[in-house]
Formats: sequence, C-alpha cells, structure tokens
Amino acid sequence: MREVSVGLVGSGFVSAIHAAALRMVPGARLAAVCSPTEEHVRRFAQEHAIPRWFTDYRRLLELGEVEVIVIGAPNDLHAEIAVAAAEAGKHVICEKPLCLNLAEADRMIAACRRAGVKLMYAEELCFAPKYVRLKQLVEEGAVGELTLIKQSEKHDGPHASWFWDVERSGGGVAMDMGCHALEFFRWMTGKRRAEWVWADLSTQVHRERTRGDDNALLVVRFEGGITALAEESWTKKGGMDDRAEVYGSLGVAYADLLRGNSILTYSETGYGYAVEKASTTRGWSFAVYEEIWNYGFPQEMAHFVECVREDKEPLETGEDGRAVLEMIFAAYESARTGCRVKLPFPTQARKPVELWHPQGVRQEPRAGSQSP
Repeated sequence: MREVSVGLVGSGFVSAIHAAALRMVPGARLAAVCSPTEEHVRRFAQEHAIPRWFTDYRRLLELGEVEVIVIGAPNDLHAEIAVAAAEAGKHVICEKPLCLNLAEADRMIAACRRAGVKLMYAEELCFAPKYVRLKQLVEEGAVGELTLIKQSEKHDGPHASWFWDVERSGGGVAMDMGCHALEFFRWMTGKRRAEWVWADLSTQVHRERTRGDDNALLVVRFEGGITALAEESWTKKGGMDDRAEVYGSLGVAYADLLRGNSILTYSETGYGYAVEKASTTRGWSFAVYEEIWNYGFPQEMAHFVECVREDKEPLETGEDGRAVLEMIFAAYESARTGCRVKLPFPTQARKPVELWHPQGVRQEPRAGSQSP
C-alpha cells in the first residue's frame, strides 16, 4: 500500500481530532503541522508525534513529501489556504463550512480543478456508523417512501473565540452546525436538488458574546416533496446532543449518536473530548466510548486518503460544500424576511450573517411574510 503523507493546517480542537483520526488510517502518515502560535504548534506536534512544525502554512506547502493538507483553520482563512495549496499541487481536505461565501467557494473549486488536485469537503456525519446504517435502512426501503428527515445538534457553544466573531466565522450556529444538517439531508436524499429554504434564527443566550445566532431552525424542501428540519443550538447545557430521524410511508427510524453507546455521567469538575482533556462538559452528559469513531472521523479520513491514493472521486467534494453554503445564505436571508427563499440563490454577500442584519442590527421579519 502506497503511503500518503499529510500536513495539518491548524493546531486547535478540530485538528486534534484530525490527527487522532489519521493515526487510525493505514497508509496515512502525519508529516507536518502549522499554526501561527509557535508555543502551541510545537506542543501540538510533540503530543501527536508529528516530526515537523511551522508557524506559516506556506512553509508546509513547500514540503515535497506532503501530498494532501487538512484545513482546520478559522473559516475566513479556508479559501486563501486552499487556493495556495492547489497552486502548490496539494490535494485539499477542508473542514466545514467550505468558506465564507460563494465567490470564495468558486475560487477554491476552480483552483483545485485547474491544478488537477482534489478538493474534499470534511462532513463527518456522512461517515458516522449509526447514520450510515440509517441511510442503508432508507435505501433498503425499510421506511417506504421518504417524507421527512430531522437532524438536531446542540451544545452550549463553540470552544474557540473566533467562532463568536462573525467577521471570522461568517455567522452563528446556523453556519457552524447547520452546515452539518444541510449536507446530511442532501446525502440522505441521494443529493436531490433543494427547492427552497426557510429559517428562524435568534440570539437567545449569548448576546454579549456575538452578533451571530445561537439558536436556529432550518426547513428545507427537496424535490420529490421530501421535507427536512434542522434544530441547531449553542444554548444547551450538559454536553452534546446529536440525533436524526427519518419518516416514510411505511415506517420511521431514529438514530442517536450519543445515547446507546455512552456512559451517563454527572461531573461538577467537567471533562473534555476524547482527544482533548480540557474540562469543558459539566453536569449531566453522555461520555462516549471511542468518540471520534462513532462520529465517523477516522472513516472520513480513510476515505479521503484512499481517494488520493487511488485517484477516486470523493463522496464529499468542494461542489457539495458550495451547495451547502448556498443553502446557508438562503437560510439567513429567510430569517431576515420571514419568507421561503427559493434555490438557486445567487448572492454577492461576503458572509451569511450580513443578510440577516446587513447594517449590524438584526431585523425582525416583515409583517405578512410567507410561513413555511
């Protein structure tokens, strides 16, 4: 088996998950990591046994041995890094969301296509074992004709400060976690075309920390009459909640990523993610055995490494990431107007949050707007 050498761009929470996941992938080798803070990236490299580290991602891109990079940097840097990586001849795995806007997405896709490298979109829910089995049930006809899909992801807020800064993140929970739901819906439906999006966004708890939304309800209608509902929140105490439901003409199926393979836990001191021991989860919660496996990260990375090694088309591509981003923009526009927003939804907005409150002030939905 040919070895694929990988470089990480980022040394934060998600990059720790990427490093742990790649360690489980046969034939993948972590060659280097970069992050702007020297002390942090040096410690990260030591903890994950990565031989080389840099504070400038351009130095990493100069390494001839690195074949693919994994972008775990803040959202506002995704496009810049991806384009530079493509020009350096590196395949790109990009964490969600793909980037800040549709123009950046088009630039990333074009750069990778021009360079003949793969742009792979890191949506781990499409690889989570429970959700893979849920999709198989649908495809086997266990629930009949699909009519409704629901997905919910909730916790008490992001782990890094840049998520709260809409100039860097582009939006709130709809941008951060809604993107999971939207690609999950597309994947579950065989990537059917989305016809319209309706959304209700609000800032309920974290008004002093962000101009972004911390609660989001997203409704999507797909061709064929399938409706999808996402419930996303940064306001839930006591750890993560991540579940999905599918309804059809002949049945229903429920999948919970945490319950059923977890340890019901109460902790006043708190505990961290499986790959990061910081005390972040307090109160009652669900401590999960082999957490990153249950979320599909090693399977996702194994698939992407195989795509590079065998020159295969990825399950999740830059085009998929762009489709999700377009739906997110439509959601923020819907939250502003109170109306359904039809797709396609071309927009020149620099960030989704700008559609919700263009002058930095949130606007209430207009009277008489169309309900979902």
